[in-house]
Amino acid sequence: MAYVWIVLMLLCLLMYISLDGYDLGIGIATLYERDERHRREMLEQVAQAWDGNETWLALLAVGLWAGFPEAFGTMLPHAYLPLIVVLLSLIVRGVSVELVSQSPPARGWTKAFGIASLIAALAQGIVFGTLTTQLTVVNGAFSGSPFGAISWYSLLTAATVTSIYLALGHAFLKWKATGELRVRAGRLGTMWTVLASVLGAASLSAADATATPLNLHSPARAIAFAGLLAFAVAGVVMTLATLRPTSRYDALPTAGLVVTIVALAVAIVVARYPVLAPPALTIGNTAAPGATMVFLAVGIGLNVPLILFYNWFSHHAFRGKLDSGPGGRDLPTPGLRSHL
Repeated sequence: MAYVWIVLMLLCLLMYISLDGYDLGIGIATLYERDERHRREMLEQVAQAWDGNETWLALLAVGLWAGFPEAFGTMLPHAYLPLIVVLLSLIVRGVSVELVSQSPPARGWTKAFGIASLIAALAQGIVFGTLTTQLTVVNGAFSGSPFGAISWYSLLTAATVTSIYLALGHAFLKWKATGELRVRAGRLGTMWTVLASVLGAASLSAADATATPLNLHSPARAIAFAGLLAFAVAGVVMTLATLRPTSRYDALPTAGLVVTIVALAVAIVVARYPVLAPPALTIGNTAAPGATMVFLAVGIGLNVPLILFYNWFSHHAFRGKLDSGPGGRDLPTPGLRSHL
């Protein structure tokens, strides 16, 4: 049951990265977007679904806390500082987008939204990097430094995650925008996709210098890892080919990046299995009792379809492009879109 549960938690993580990743990327992109009308449209794209996107993070946290209590209780103090920064940043983002909706353009709150998005992305990357750090455990409890999460590798993963989010954000904008903003999103998305690919390759290569090197000693692992990397590369190629302004397949860049993210995440799980965190926290020895797992599977299993439906409905309700080009229709009031 523990292995079924870890698959469910991986689903929550991938849904969060794919959905909240694009709106974090759009938020960061508002920091260097000079056109006020374009910034407003970018905020529109976030306002319509950001709260549903972040629901996956809450579900992931509850699932890990209840399903793997020993691992959660040991790893959490190690990553307290970046996690606190993530939560505070997400709060600021939520407040900012609502206040901008009530009284646009609210330039101060728009800037706060962008800065909070950048800080949240960097802090999440640091959290991912901490999973490769050897924990100091005494009598089953973490006893290391609260600053132990900061390392050269966590800084590399912070840059990688941020660039992935920016690539996702621009790919989503190309899908939803028109005119100059669509063209600009395609060009910037290409740049961030290339940078994310380089940093992602560097992070995978550098993992062998951490406390959790990639375990590819068995032929089955090596073949699975190589196959998943091939899917990741194919996703990048599809993204770069369709981010060009001349490409009419505006949804494919986002789809390509999602394929890449899923393939890379599963490849990392394959290469690390069954280790959750070094030196000795594994899926098998940190899982909750079987009865607890069954209870959680029923409770959270009932919520997953509801959240999936909400995500689908929020994006379906605002499907299509929002025309901000010359002569296009006026943008609706952000508050109306974010509170429908």
